[in-house]
Amino acid sequence: MEKAKEYALVTGASSGIGREFARQLAKEGYGLLLVARRGERLQKLKDELKRETPVDIRILPADLSFRAECGLVAREAAKLPLRIVINNAGFGDFGEFTETELSREMQMIDVNVTAQHIILKKALQYFEKKGEPGFILNVASSAGLLPGGPYMASYYASKAYVVSLTRSVREEVRKKSGKVAVSALCPGPVDTEFNQVAHVKFALKSISAEECVRYALKKLKKGRAVIVPTFMMRAGVVLSRLVPPALAVRIAGKQQEKKMGKE
Repeated sequence: MEKAKEYALVTGASSGIGREFARQLAKEGYGLLLVARRGERLQKLKDELKRETPVDIRILPADLSFRAECGLVAREAAKLPLRIVINNAGFGDFGEFTETELSREMQMIDVNVTAQHIILKKALQYFEKKGEPGFILNVASSAGLLPGGPYMASYYASKAYVVSLTRSVREEVRKKSGKVAVSALCPGPVDTEFNQVAHVKFALKSISAEECVRYALKKLKKGRAVIVPTFMMRAGVVLSRLVPPALAVRIAGKQQEKKMGKE
């Protein structure tokens, strides 16, 4: 298979939103570098996509909770003519802060915060060195736009970091060259494996990964800074800004309590 003219890097590609990004970008003709911890699932995805499209697809099993493996991903991606980076790897956890496992929380912070930070920095350095335009999408969550979320405290905090980092770096890039679009995707509930991994059941209606990704790619290419799929979720975010932060956190906590049967 010949090298494609333009490639997309997708982390967390083995399932959910990342998997759907891979599908839709392949249909658009981008070569792919797909990264995830589970190599067998990456290979299965590659085989499926090869039956649907002729694009060059490369897989790289890597555990992004380790900084060395984040560096490996950056080095492999830099060998390709990148145009799009989908900085998607991440997961959540659920439970009272004093009862959740510290080791799992630290791993979540390593993936949701540290890995996203490293991939973003390396991607921007790549585009600056090449002097070419590009698109970077940091996958956060609508949780990152809220003051906090009891029973998912660490997850909400990790996504708030991603949103804040994206906004700040985006302004630096705008003043420097404006060639790279840096955006944050902040969806509400999406019908993926997230709830099984986080041990939760969504209290709100979810949307399909296909719908989420289609909207995200459309807005990314238009240069939207913060991308929030669905009118209802956008309205909810706006409303949360109209109430005192303490009340917004309390409301978020009530939504989380529904998952625990505490109403």
